[in-house]
Amino acid sequence: MSWSGWCCKTCLARQDRGLYQRGSAIGGVGSPRQLTNCPWCGSPIDAGRDIKIEPFAKGRGRTFIYCGDLLGRCPFSRRNSPEGLPVLVVDEEIYRCLPALLIATVDKFAQMPWNGATQMLFGKVDKRCSRHGFHCPDLEDKDQHRAVGSFPTARSAAHRPLRPPDLIIQDELHLISGPLGTLVSLYETAVDRLSTWEVDGKRVRPKVVAATATIRRAAQQVQALFMRQVNVFPPQGLDVTDNFFARQREPDDAIPGRRYMGICASGRRLKAALIRVYVAYLSAGQYLYHQYGQAVDPWMTLVGYFNSMNELGGMRRLVEDDVRSRLNRMEQRGLARRNAPLLEELTSRKSSTDIPDVLDKLERVFDPARDPTSPRPLDVLLATNMISVGVDVKRLGLMVVAGQPKTTAEYIQATSRVGRNAPGLVCVVFNWARPRDLSHYEQFEHYHATFYQQVEALSVTPFAPRAIDRGLAALLVSYVRLLGSEFNENSQAGKVTGTHPYFLAALNELSQRAVTITGSSEVGEAVRTTLEELREYWLNMTKANVGTQLGYKTRKDGKTIGLLRQPGQRDWTPFTCLNSLRDVEPSINLILDERGLGDIVVSDPGIEGGVNGGEQVS
Repeated sequence: MSWSGWCCKTCLARQDRGLYQRGSAIGGVGSPRQLTNCPWCGSPIDAGRDIKIEPFAKGRGRTFIYCGDLLGRCPFSRRNSPEGLPVLVVDEEIYRCLPALLIATVDKFAQMPWNGATQMLFGKVDKRCSRHGFHCPDLEDKDQHRAVGSFPTARSAAHRPLRPPDLIIQDELHLISGPLGTLVSLYETAVDRLSTWEVDGKRVRPKVVAATATIRRAAQQVQALFMRQVNVFPPQGLDVTDNFFARQREPDDAIPGRRYMGICASGRRLKAALIRVYVAYLSAGQYLYHQYGQAVDPWMTLVGYFNSMNELGGMRRLVEDDVRSRLNRMEQRGLARRNAPLLEELTSRKSSTDIPDVLDKLERVFDPARDPTSPRPLDVLLATNMISVGVDVKRLGLMVVAGQPKTTAEYIQATSRVGRNAPGLVCVVFNWARPRDLSHYEQFEHYHATFYQQVEALSVTPFAPRAIDRGLAALLVSYVRLLGSEFNENSQAGKVTGTHPYFLAALNELSQRAVTITGSSEVGEAVRTTLEELREYWLNMTKANVGTQLGYKTRKDGKTIGLLRQPGQRDWTPFTCLNSLRDVEPSINLILDERGLGDIVVSDPGIEGGVNGGEQVS
């Protein structure tokens, strides 16, 4: 089941059907159409036809996704399955149905202090409704529901807590670094505590399996992130070329490899070099396609990799203009003329609804026998580091990298997207004006021969002073709100006492974890002192709200004042909690002053004294 994104897919079953058929825009409400094809038979899933919304008031509050097989042969079609595919993509449905497998992003950790229902993912439930599923105090629900349609009267009954997660699999461990990794390791304290349960008086923590192919100083990173020791699996054996999961073999016709090529056009702009490289590859691929047909398919789709959105946006316009016009004249140079390239991009500008469609387009194969009325395959895909994680399109074989990526791990991960089933060709176009790019070009052969020796160490500092400022309040609220049901509901924030066991658990466990990870008792004392100050601030807020009640979030009922504050709206307060672990610092708007030195500032009649009192700006 999918649990990702902080502003979408919440309470969708309570809203109308038209929302889902329209899809979503960036930053808008998400769509439940996260599957474009049935995973069982491959039939396409249509958002308007194959997704059924059953409202909460008139049914089970579920979003059912069916296979799109029109003949009803699939076991998950409407004809054969009343509930369709066993998939949940709406937050509230996940909380109420509690699937056995949950797929989530670490960025979702930021919702723990804001949403009391997240405790249900760790088995902390108090009731179960025979129609709607499990319940916790922060979920609005009644203990009894009248009969509606074919549904009989439903009642909620008390239910014992469930067993918390036993296994946590962290994929792409090398991405949990820097500011994101620091905050994730801080929030991991609450996740670890909520996933721990007692058996015969002994605390049992979940097993953590972390996977990565590009990492250095793994022991230090895992200690800072999970507070555990590393056991590498499989262990190093007798043969360096065979590590159980993979064997190192010399490339041949049966076992294709990947070839890297570097281009550095001294004195030329990077964009000019990229235009010529794109045109050459696209035209050469078309020339070979005319001769060998479908066998050339892996090199007919060019993947362009960029280190920034700015560079990608500029190249998109060049592909639509310069590259397109040059391809029409390539017959004069002995290659082949190619029609206007079909272009797509895989970046953060794409909404969650559009990304599955882009991946489906990448699967389309160039075939001379293709029906002319069928959709065209992609000629060019422009991507940022989004392609380096989770994109597994085996037909890709050609990539052009614009400038050396920031880290070796990113470079290895991105370029390994091509050359999986066919020989891969990776062309790196260096910017001669950048010293780092020039250095990589000069050491090109040695660098690629010692790939994994060049992987940089990662930085994770969960109890650094600025990390404490940004995340410790969220941890304290998560402990108090999620460890039990007493203070889970939004309006219960003002009923906490300073000596409650949840407060004491947060003080002791967080400070002790800080000492264990950093090895410094001073850091542990600083964490305890900060927590005590936050507790005092919380209790003072409770006393100050006379005639109102303190909640975790402000409600529009005229009496509930929120303890938590949204970042970016006002000045940072002790209980300002992040909504996303990626946006650690607020964005800053810059105003470009284009006036020359010594220019006189013109006074604004509407402002007393004008700007800067009408003085000169220097």
